[in-house]
Order: sequence, then structure tokens, then C-alpha cells
Amino acid sequence: MRILILSFHFPPDISAGSFRTEALVKALISNLVEPISIDVLTTLPNRYPKFVIDADSFEQSENSKIYRLKLDSHNGRILRQSFNFVKYANFVLKKTKHKEYDVIFATSSKLMTAVLGAYLSKKMNTPLYLDIRDLFVDTIKDVYPGWKQWFLQPIFSNLELWAYNAATHINIVSEGFIEYINTKTKIKNISVHTNGVDDLFLSYKHSHQLLKNNIDQSNIAQKHITILYAGNIGEGQAIDTIIPAMSKRLGKNYIFKIIGDGGRMSELKNNISKAAITNIELYPPAERKKLLSEYYGADILFLHLNDHKAFYKVLPSKLFEYAATGKPILAGVSGFSAKFIKDNIQNCEVFEPCNVEQALNALKRLHLSYQNRQEFIQRFQRKEIMQRMCFEVINLAIKKNK
Repeated sequence: MRILILSFHFPPDISAGSFRTEALVKALISNLVEPISIDVLTTLPNRYPKFVIDADSFEQSENSKIYRLKLDSHNGRILRQSFNFVKYANFVLKKTKHKEYDVIFATSSKLMTAVLGAYLSKKMNTPLYLDIRDLFVDTIKDVYPGWKQWFLQPIFSNLELWAYNAATHINIVSEGFIEYINTKTKIKNISVHTNGVDDLFLSYKHSHQLLKNNIDQSNIAQKHITILYAGNIGEGQAIDTIIPAMSKRLGKNYIFKIIGDGGRMSELKNNISKAAITNIELYPPAERKKLLSEYYGADILFLHLNDHKAFYKVLPSKLFEYAATGKPILAGVSGFSAKFIKDNIQNCEVFEPCNVEQALNALKRLHLSYQNRQEFIQRFQRKEIMQRMCFEVINLAIKKNK
């Protein structure tokens, strides 16, 4: 059984798609119903200039080969991302020339990896499994206003329709995507396999020491409360606006610790400087093992999405990491994410995105204590989710060979 996997990011790179694809490869190898050969075509870490880590451009095991392309870092800049993808597409076409596969798996957030998978599927007459992690076309009107929207929307809308309808099976990471996907394709094989909790977080050593029953203003002077945000700093997160505004209102007894980088890092630094804020600490992106200790040391974990309609449908992968730690969570989200939190994650307070007043009120409602979320962890173990996806991928290959 020959499987081609297209994933722009792959470990040791840090992204939701990276961790997700690695888990799928492990699941495929562990379910050897017959001899299996997996080709993973990906890139060396390139998302952030400050995140530099060694990785082999070629890695081989008994059942898999991983090919990594070296690219320049893009840090969220659309032009650089476009150049990088053209190089990646050319790399994929060269590596797959004269090869045949039983199934193609492509995981995609900004659509183009899905389009590349669709092209190869048509060319090879091979079943295509698309893993859609974001609705890029739906976000264009919010994230790229003005002339960029006018130029990009019709192009990517047509590419999206073509890619979705070339697929044999489509998976989405959020139930909030279902209605949108159904308007774009008549394909019946649509599944929902969310992001999940990786094995790394299953061994997390929780702190059971109660810090406070809730945030009591009279006792705050006894302790600095650390609020941690770890992730991308871009238009989609609006960290550059919400955190400086909150930190100024909260004062010196609260420390915001931000670990990450992205296209709006300069705006974040400017806003901190203009307001003469001293209770925000900035750190470069870190590997997940290091993040574990940072999560452990924080009092509250912070998550935020910008106030765009397109984000009402999404389910951030970061929620699964945060929830697994048992730490209190403060989340500026709406739509499906807010509903998911209400239904599944205890001691996670939600506020409307970009609403500072609501954020401060939600903060007061948090219990600064460890929350046992074992039921959540069991339900959303990445290994189990990827096992289900693995069987779907394998079944496509089996049907092709019947």
C-alpha cells in the first residue's frame, strides 16, 4: 500500500498541521494490515525567523520516507508565503514524478496544499483524502480587506470549489465548518475529526495546590498572577490589541507572558511601548516540551481570536493543549468555539473577542485552581482520533485496488 502525504509543516516544526500529520503517520504505521510505504513531502521549519531547529532533509524508516524542503521564513507575510508555496509545489511535483500511489492525503489550512493534492489526484487517477483545518476563502474578506480581497476572493473561490470536488473524502476539524463545506461540494464522505490531546500532554504533571478559590482583589497583592499566551501573533489572533489594553487595566499585579511570533509582532511591541506598559513579557517561539514547563508555571492560560465572522466557525487547536493541563483558561472566542468550551471544558471562561470589559469580568469569574479534565482528555486523545482517520485513509486505498 503506497500512501503520499502532503503537509507543508511537519515535526520538528511547530504548527497544528505538523503535530496532526505526525500522529497520522504513526497511526498508519501501527495498523499494518499489509505492507505499507509512506512518502511524506514537507518542509524544514520556516514559519518564524526566531525558531531555528535542526532537522534532516531526508529521513527514512522501515515504512516511511520523509522529504523536507528548505525554505526562507515567512513570519506570516503573504508574498513570502506565496513564493514558498510555489517552491514547495515544484518540489512535490519533482518528487512524485513517475510515481504511483494508492491514496493521497493532503492537510491544508490556507487551501493551496489541498489544491496541490487535487492536482496530483487528477493526474494520477488516485483517491484524495483532504483534511481541511481552516476555511481560507471564508477568512479572506476579514483578514485581507481592500484590494487584496477584491483580487484574491474570486481566484481562491474557484480553486476551493475545484479542490473540494476533486476529493474522495473530506475531513474537517470543526463541526462549525459543516454548513460551509456542504455549500461547496456534493461529496457525501465528510467526517469531523478534531484536533486533540497529544501523548506529550497525557504525562503532564499537574499542580493540585489550590492557588485561590477565585480572584479576590483584596488578596491579589500577595501574589503576581501570570497569564500566559503561547502561539501565533497575527491578524487572526489580535494579540497586539487585546493584551496591551487588558494589561494596562489590570496593573502590575498581573503579568502577561507571551511566547510566540508572527506578522503583527511589531504592532504588539509598538503598542506596548506607546502605552509604557511594564507588565508584558515577550519570548520567542518554543518547542512543545519547553512549553509544558511554561504552562506549569502559569496561573491562567489565555486564548484569543479576532472579531471576524469567519472565526465563528473555527475550533482552535490550542484549546486541546490548554485543557489538558488542568489550568484555568481565559478565552476570547465566539460562535462554535464558545459552544464547544461550554459543553466540554470546565473552568474556562469565555468573553466576546476584542471586548476588554468582558475579558476583565470573565477573569474575575475564573477559579485559580487545578481542574480535573480527565473525561475531556479521554474523549479527545489525538491517538484515538488519528486511528479513526487512519482507517478512512486505508479504506480509500483498499477500494482503489479492488
